[in-house]
Amino acid sequence: MRQYEQVVSGQLDDWHPPIMVWLWRALLPLGQDAAPLLTVQLAGYWFGLALIADALAETGRSRAGWAILATGLLPPLLGWQGVVLKDAQLVGASLAATGLIARHRLRTTPVPLASGAAAALLFGYALLVRANAVFALAPLIVALLLLRRPAAQLAAMLVIIGGVLAVSGPINHRLLGAEPTDVTSTQPRYDLAGIAARTDAPVARLPASTGATLRAAHCVTPYFWDPLGDTPACAAALAALDPRVPGPLYRALAIEAIHHPLAYLQQRAAHLNMTLRWLVAARLPGAEPPTASEPNSYGLASPGRAAAAWQSLAALAIQTPLGWPFAWLAAALALLAAARGARPGPTRRVALGLLASALTLEASFAAISIAADLRYHLWPILATALAGVLLVRRPPTRRAMIALAALAGLLGVPAIVARARFATPPQDYDALLHWTPPVALLPR
Repeated sequence: MRQYEQVVSGQLDDWHPPIMVWLWRALLPLGQDAAPLLTVQLAGYWFGLALIADALAETGRSRAGWAILATGLLPPLLGWQGVVLKDAQLVGASLAATGLIARHRLRTTPVPLASGAAAALLFGYALLVRANAVFALAPLIVALLLLRRPAAQLAAMLVIIGGVLAVSGPINHRLLGAEPTDVTSTQPRYDLAGIAARTDAPVARLPASTGATLRAAHCVTPYFWDPLGDTPACAAALAALDPRVPGPLYRALAIEAIHHPLAYLQQRAAHLNMTLRWLVAARLPGAEPPTASEPNSYGLASPGRAAAAWQSLAALAIQTPLGWPFAWLAAALALLAAARGARPGPTRRVALGLLASALTLEASFAAISIAADLRYHLWPILATALAGVLLVRRPPTRRAMIALAALAGLLGVPAIVARARFATPPQDYDALLHWTPPVALLPR
């Protein structure tokens, strides 16, 4: 809704991706609502899946091709892909770009110039539409480039990451005309507050009493950073940290993480557990795709009954391992281990690129993440599912089944116990601002 307000007013800021606002404005002649952008989003999603499926069918793997299309019907994925937001835009653009290149890589044919240019444009959009997309897409792009030497692959990945981080700000602010906000300072403020709440010592420019203040007002929660910005007492406690200058804040965070390593690791571990949705309560908010549009005065309507029914089905599926990011992370690691024995070739290379994409994005959440919404994991879930279809050609061996059962028990049993024993969290946003989850690793 905030982005649509920017679309209508023409006044942009960088809290939401300016490139998405520009695309939405360009599509307004086709309809003064969300329908054109939603159509583009879904078209990229199914177009990418269809290209990969077609390539598999042409190489004699028609069943795998149908499985690729079936992957697109997974309720958590298709449920969120029907919601207009930057995470779904990332999935649609990235999948379309991947399909354009993978279709030729899987068939071992040269990539036409037009397909390569279109893929580059789509990847460029995806890299700008989410600030952390570069951690997911850099290894995938390198895999699709067919660089042979590991040193060249690593160098290319670092160039992509460094280049995107260097140019995204100037593109957003100078080229696209977005006003800068304090969005880039949310990560260091979140972690500095987490350290302060766990140490009762001076942290950065915050006095020693800050920790007690933050705990008393429930300012620090592994679920999200929002209390620090939306609760007056919490914002006042961090007033000494200038939110407009992210550079010094990140330097202060690095220093305090060295001085208080246990507090920093507790802060990040508690949040990683929350965003991976491992030892958490059942019905943790931020997972179910909405069944209706937010109330608004712009005439943006809610979807029809069929779409709402599908979203309700997706909400049920998300309560199962299909909606548990830690389960998909474990699956990606298992597939990575299985890929060692796979026959070298284009299929294995594309699959490894997808797995690397999923794993590097998930790994980035260990240090760079301030909220636990399921939508942040849509791309890793999709990439892992696609890699599984590409790699698995026959039933797993008995040894592999035993290993998978052991892994499922090791991770799944504690997750099920936690969901059974932990109290249901608040479902209301205002109540969430004052909620401390069971596994918060905060002093009592």
